[in-house]
Amino acid sequence: MPIREAVVVIKEDTKMLDLHNLSKRLEEELQIRVFQIAIHRDEGHFDKVEKRWKPNFHAHLVADWQDLKTGKTLKHQSFHYSKMQDIAAECLGMDRGVAGSKGRLEAVEFKIKEKEAELLEITSKINEMRSEIGSRKFEDLIVKESDFLGFKRVQTDKTIENYEKVFKSYNLKISSDKEALQSQSKIISELQKKNIDLKKEIAVLKNKLSTVLSTANIYSSERLKYLDSVKATLIKTLKFEKTKLSHLFNGSKEKVISEINALCKKVSQENNIPFSAFEEVFKDSENISQIITLLNFGNSEINYNSEQIPLHQKKKKQRRLK
Repeated sequence: MPIREAVVVIKEDTKMLDLHNLSKRLEEELQIRVFQIAIHRDEGHFDKVEKRWKPNFHAHLVADWQDLKTGKTLKHQSFHYSKMQDIAAECLGMDRGVAGSKGRLEAVEFKIKEKEAELLEITSKINEMRSEIGSRKFEDLIVKESDFLGFKRVQTDKTIENYEKVFKSYNLKISSDKEALQSQSKIISELQKKNIDLKKEIAVLKNKLSTVLSTANIYSSERLKYLDSVKATLIKTLKFEKTKLSHLFNGSKEKVISEINALCKKVSQENNIPFSAFEEVFKDSENISQIITLLNFGNSEINYNSEQIPLHQKKKKQRRLK
């Protein structure tokens, strides 16, 4: 999607300037250009337990999700989305959320408790009405009138009419509450099922994380797959650049190293790949030999190795892949 919208949680005193700063950071670090901001302070819900209004302060950010250089939509990975949340927390002065499904699980559990409380309230009303039907309150519905001798006698027709009106009213109320009761029961059942599914999801994620961290082979395998992907992207670009300019990568060793270094920076920026990943690729002598052969450097007197093809990333601090 070339245009995307995000909802950002804010504080009561968050200003438009804070959101402008957030937009600026998103553009500088992730190329996300926000062109519309709207603050909503009038939404929320009434807490039936605490008997008070709880506002939901948030802002809507609409952004252009395109790379201005290529015209393609921005491609982000999971760590970029995590970075978005880090930037939002920093710019708005808020606590950073904890990764994982725990927050969602707590929200579902809260909804279950809330629905159970509503269910209890409805059940209580039904029981209260049933209790009233058997209480002495209905004695007031009995109509008595004095006859010509002064004796109080029950007026059957009027009394029955009063009872019919009351029972009709109660039946409508009970029917309505039963429908609400069934609806609430269904919602609780669905929430409980979702709760169970989320707990299973958390267990699977924890198990997967534990397996990756505790099993060196799996960790190394995932790392190699990622570096192979980075190498493939670089080789594809090298071939393309060599096709456009046949004299590229010809000349002295220093010139070749400089051109490869510049190209790695370009690929890093265009594909959102950490520059340190290219450094890791060039630490492997086989990778260097493959790239040299591919580009026909073909100088048998020069032995390139990882120390002779150093990659330097300026301005930004390097981060090693672990």
